[in-house]
Amino acid sequence: MDTNKLFQRLDDLLDRLELIMPAEKTVDQDWSFAAYRWMNAQLLGIPEYHIVDTADLLYIDRQADMLSKNTRQFIKGHPANNALLWGARGTGKSSIIKAQLQQFKDEGLCLVEVSKKEAENLFEIISTLSINDRKYIIYMDDLSFESDDESYKALKATLEGSIQAQPGNVLIYATSNRRHLMPESMQDNLDSGIIDGELHLSDAIEEKISLSDRFGLWLSFHPFSQQQYLGVVEQSLQKYQLELTEDARTEALRFATLRGSRNGRIAHQFATFWLGVSID
Repeated sequence: MDTNKLFQRLDDLLDRLELIMPAEKTVDQDWSFAAYRWMNAQLLGIPEYHIVDTADLLYIDRQADMLSKNTRQFIKGHPANNALLWGARGTGKSSIIKAQLQQFKDEGLCLVEVSKKEAENLFEIISTLSINDRKYIIYMDDLSFESDDESYKALKATLEGSIQAQPGNVLIYATSNRRHLMPESMQDNLDSGIIDGELHLSDAIEEKISLSDRFGLWLSFHPFSQQQYLGVVEQSLQKYQLELTEDARTEALRFATLRGSRNGRIAHQFATFWLGVSID
């Protein structure tokens, strides 16, 4: 066969392939933001992110101090732990993580929000972040997995189980209402047993514990007392130039009772509600 004709046929074939194949995605990453969200296989900058000042977080000083020390180690280039913040809803878990950005952004810290459904893409996310010199905290909020959800395995491998080491400029901070991130049933305990006088946990329990165990730092959060709840209410009202009067106190307690919980989130919601009442 004539060589020229052969190359011509190959060129025609390549032209046809280009028509049916999707174009290569070339995105120039903008590294100028302090906060990002991972979406559609890329980092999207967040120009106006939620600013949280650690000084505004009441009754969780111990947790805030421990997380800040861990973040400071990270910023200074020392080994630091991935962190799991777990416990009662609305008690400041997410706010403490957001406060890290406000506290350390001038030292090069960035925050990257990653949803649970993107957990299976953690290797790609971390690989993307590793090519930039700044320090990144991957923020995974309200993290939990159902028993039949396989995406937790990607998180588990990313934390410690993979041959690929976690780069020195990336940490993972996650929040969850569940201590072990997965539902626990009575059957799990029934499957445990005593062997040679020692308690041996069931395989199901071992599997669930093994995920949360890979976070080096655990911080627990507990429901607020009535006095703590009212303290946050008073602080929130002061931001609106309002006082915690006896009427406001009574309504704040009723507001929390109707929602079945006392926490910081509900306190802020009440302050917003009471602002509307005051304006009327």
